[in-house]
Amino acid sequence: MKKIFLITTIAVLAGASSCTKKQFSDAYANPQTVNQTTIEKQFSGFLAANLDYVMYRYWNYFVILQNTALPWSQATGILNNPGRYVPGAAAVTDRWKNFYSFLAQYKEFLNLYSKQTDEEKADKRLYYIAATIYFYDHTEKVVDLHGNIPWSEAGLLSTNGGDYSGSYAKYDDAATIYTTMLDNLKGFADELNSINVSATVAAGIKTQDFINHGDVTLWKKYCNSLRLRMLTRVSGVSSFQSRVSSEIASITGNPSTYPVVSSNDDNIAIEVYNSATSINDGSTSGAGSGASFYQGLIGWGSADIPSKPLIDLMITNNDPRLRAMFQPGENAAGVYAGLDPAQDATTQNALANGGTLSRYNFSTISRNTNVPGMLINAAEVSFLLAEYYLGAGNDAAAKTAYETGINQSIDYYYYLRTLSDDNTQGTLTPTTQTEKDAYIASSAISWDAAADNAAKLNLIATQKWTNYSVLQPIESWTEIRRLKLPALTFVPDNTNAQTLPPSRWVYPSDEATYNTENYQAVKANDNFKAKIFWDVK
Repeated sequence: MKKIFLITTIAVLAGASSCTKKQFSDAYANPQTVNQTTIEKQFSGFLAANLDYVMYRYWNYFVILQNTALPWSQATGILNNPGRYVPGAAAVTDRWKNFYSFLAQYKEFLNLYSKQTDEEKADKRLYYIAATIYFYDHTEKVVDLHGNIPWSEAGLLSTNGGDYSGSYAKYDDAATIYTTMLDNLKGFADELNSINVSATVAAGIKTQDFINHGDVTLWKKYCNSLRLRMLTRVSGVSSFQSRVSSEIASITGNPSTYPVVSSNDDNIAIEVYNSATSINDGSTSGAGSGASFYQGLIGWGSADIPSKPLIDLMITNNDPRLRAMFQPGENAAGVYAGLDPAQDATTQNALANGGTLSRYNFSTISRNTNVPGMLINAAEVSFLLAEYYLGAGNDAAAKTAYETGINQSIDYYYYLRTLSDDNTQGTLTPTTQTEKDAYIASSAISWDAAADNAAKLNLIATQKWTNYSVLQPIESWTEIRRLKLPALTFVPDNTNAQTLPPSRWVYPSDEATYNTENYQAVKANDNFKAKIFWDVK
């Protein structure tokens, strides 16, 4: 994907990046000395600002996810080493800084948009709506990790004319941020049904928008699917429940007005059209295959080993995804096996280095430099709908959505293999509808109308967990915290005050140092045990 991105040089004041006042002054670019930008270029630069956390890149997986969401969701095996439930300072700080650089790009886009004439604003309204939907998607993830964050007043250094002392940002309440985003997304969902896009804007955004290529229908589906995800996330919070019921009912009851992602053809993702370009950072960083994802996922050599609960579940029920997602260890004689979370670290490390444990499939996933950067896919939406229908008492619709999601997930993993430029694992035996139907009918997977809702919710959560795997680990860990399903078992770390996986990430230490006054408002809850507002179970 040959794109030119313009990312304006601005200092980021979230509440505080780790800069000193002098560094803020040095980093700030005088507006009179910055080359002129445009709405179109600023839009693409904004989209590009957080590619490290959409595409499957080395740093995100090696430094951040390998020691947090991946083992805590047991998408990968968890090694029972001391300190395993405390996110590293580098992981927390780097992701925080990246988000606020991204946020500042969004605020710079808004600043530029605000200076257009009313006619120009109306003409380029689609850029504004699309940018905001994308921004909200990633804001949700950061709120789900930390809770309250600097948001409404953050990233305004350039807008404030370089006044760093006046640009330290307060922390916005997490529930209030969700409310604001849901309010605006609902408005966008209606507006996109009547928006007029001129031929000039349609041609320009098709090039600048490397997510949906200016396709208004896909942006509608992104908007409504994101609404569905966020509404489901807050569905256990009493103050949101009336809104959740009415808005999801409106979405499901008016599919032509509020379409969602309903097939893999509609998946919201950043596609890789040419793996030799830098879109997925996969052309130079890997060992052997040239895949950045591969090196980030394997870590020091074996961090891509799946957990025993995941592999056992798939083996027992003849899950068609098993052979697409995983490969047996090199010394396993073709037998699939995962890392047991109940074993001691010495035993685990010996097994991990012994070649008998499975790995995430090189050709389908980790060495596949054409894996799309996933934002929202059809299977995820189907499982969200299944949960809604279950809670609404519509068992037949819940069953249909659940089974549809399984089919979509299986198809997606087989589709990934067709994109791959790596064939180290040889030809993948295709799946068939007969095989998929047999899996769905297996005893531990099948939807039993006579079962209680708790059992059915566990089915949905388990399939969602399997589908997310290592491709959407933040969403997976978030849903596990929300639902407490599937019920994963962890060995307590008695060498550390944090004995089990945390409820949230703490803030980077720089917040207390540089955004001291605003940090005091959240300091009391800045610990691993404080729950995000939607975590009510």
